[in-house]
Amino acid sequence: MDDLFQFDALQPYWGLLLQGLLHTLGYAAATIALGVLIGASAALALTYGGPVLRGATRAYVEFFRNTPALVQLFLIYFGLPNLGLRLAAPVAGVLSLYCGAYFAEIFRAGLLSVPRGLAEAGAALGLRPRQVLWHVMLVPALKNVFPAMASQMVLALIGTSLISQIGVDDIFHAGSFVDSRTFRSFEVYLVICGLYFVAVLCLRLVLALVRRRLYGKGA
Repeated sequence: MDDLFQFDALQPYWGLLLQGLLHTLGYAAATIALGVLIGASAALALTYGGPVLRGATRAYVEFFRNTPALVQLFLIYFGLPNLGLRLAAPVAGVLSLYCGAYFAEIFRAGLLSVPRGLAEAGAALGLRPRQVLWHVMLVPALKNVFPAMASQMVLALIGTSLISQIGVDDIFHAGSFVDSRTFRSFEVYLVICGLYFVAVLCLRLVLALVRRRLYGKGA
């Protein structure tokens, strides 16, 4: 027990760990932004698209929801180059495809939760189809699924730890380097857990403030 909690050994590496945290937050932000965009597009395709578009979108959603994210990451990062295909930003792209599949089902559930009569009423009032979609359908739908969407964003932030497996210099990759230099595994990974915990709490706080700002205190 005397050998535990020797955080002094990590002092020379705090800058490296914080740099890794910043990289992690950057990857998470890109993953969430792209994932929301992909998920919203997929949800619209599943709800309002034709048979071919719905079928292709459903195949995408089922594949990424029913296979491990780490395997998908390896398949695209290591597998596609063997076929002569190289992506400019494969890391955030792969995780965004994975998260987008979950966002798609969340957004689709939100769209289905809005009574169809509201869309008909909006059209009867002279609103354009785009106005009906945004003001009548999407705004109430997002309110209904905001908690689920927020939870998925938190999972996306936590899931960025996978990218260390392909050598990306995130916080987990930085921690592994520090561990190899200090041999203080317990302290290193406890610090990483703490940094993730703080990051998640901050994200939850921001999302709670956004929800209150958009929908009021009772939302």
